[in-house]
Amino acid sequence: MAGLVTQLRSLSLVLAAHPARAVVLAFAAVVLAGAVLLVLPIATEERAGASFLTALFTSTSAVCVTGLAVVDTGTYWSGFGEGVILVLIQVGGFGIMTMASLLALLVSGRLRLRMQLTAQAETKSLGIGDVRRVLLGVAGTTLIVELAVGAVLALRFRYGYGESIGSAVYLGFFHAVSAFNNAGFGLHADSITRYAGDTWVMLPVAVAVILGGLGFPVLLELLRHRNRRRTTGRRNWTLHTKLTLITTAVLLIAGTVLTGLLEWTNAGTLGPHSTADKILNSFFHSAMARTAGFNAVDIGAMESSTLLMTCVLMFIGGGSAGTAGGIKVTTFAVLLVAIIAEVRGEPISGVLGRRLAPHVLRQALTVALLGVGLVIASTLLLLTLVEERLEAVLFEVVSAFATVGLSTGITADMPGAGQLLLIGLMFVGRIGPITLVSALALRERRRRYELPEERPVIG
Repeated sequence: MAGLVTQLRSLSLVLAAHPARAVVLAFAAVVLAGAVLLVLPIATEERAGASFLTALFTSTSAVCVTGLAVVDTGTYWSGFGEGVILVLIQVGGFGIMTMASLLALLVSGRLRLRMQLTAQAETKSLGIGDVRRVLLGVAGTTLIVELAVGAVLALRFRYGYGESIGSAVYLGFFHAVSAFNNAGFGLHADSITRYAGDTWVMLPVAVAVILGGLGFPVLLELLRHRNRRRTTGRRNWTLHTKLTLITTAVLLIAGTVLTGLLEWTNAGTLGPHSTADKILNSFFHSAMARTAGFNAVDIGAMESSTLLMTCVLMFIGGGSAGTAGGIKVTTFAVLLVAIIAEVRGEPISGVLGRRLAPHVLRQALTVALLGVGLVIASTLLLLTLVEERLEAVLFEVVSAFATVGLSTGITADMPGAGQLLLIGLMFVGRIGPITLVSALALRERRRRYELPEERPVIG
């Protein structure tokens, strides 16, 4: 017994020293817990119980706020099963460590140092003293956005489509939670294709997705500086917020324009719609490609060029420390700035009047290259398991890694090995390559000397 206590104490010290490990273990624990609940007979409509692989895939997709599914959510799972999925989405989006820290704060009124370190690893806050404010801000922002979007959707479903009050409220808030957490789970087999021309459904969903994808640090900073701007007349935003907002806007506009141009006459997607609906659906697809997963047009009917463009948007993803996946817009922006500086022959990379630290460039390059390598390796492996065209397989792989949830329709027909591969991609994509590598590292090494400098030939 004493040996077990000693081992547990050693484990807690390791987790305290490496909060990233705690994040990984916590996500894995919740995924397994969700899978166990979804295996229960009460979780399915037929009361026959789902297979463990189906339950594990669904639980991973929900916790990692992806949206890929091997069964239809609205018809396969019972009310209990849908409730489990909704809770997993909320917990996954909010962050396992954030949720645990918030509960500790509410119960005790204070945060212990170990909990603060763990929460800092999940929320990406700048200092330990900021964790309490970040946690309360995250909770408040999540509640306000989900309630507001859920209320709009519920009213639309009630008075626009004749749903009963209970059904309208359930549909509205399920899709609101799924949208803000960038999960992409819907209760209709066709996602929200039936609402492809309904502005009152598509725009609230898109707004929730964009807000969730900006990241909590950006949202909290925007709220914090709102009152300050009223008194000083200036926006004192950080470089992170500026890069996130600018890059997000550029990608949204570029995605909208390219989707419209590439799919304008496609009879299987935008072709049958009016001009206004084509623009609306182009914008919606651009927003959803930022790791949301809802679709208003048939993804499988899209042109190969559109699928490739969507893969790029999915891989970039959304903002850091939010509900979006991908390598993040700041990573993309930093790499772009570094390329421009190198082409100009400038020794230092700078943007918006600020100099980028060298370690920021290294982190961005590491995240991007790890993501590219993982996507390429997974695509090659999956091509050996399924007989599908390259663009469809690549699309599913990027969608899983970037925790998007958009699908060409081949996921449900994949063999077990292929689904397990996607499960691994969703998990890694949610916790992030850097977090995973940090969690697996046995110990940190610091070099106490400098090596001689030498320049190999590049290019």
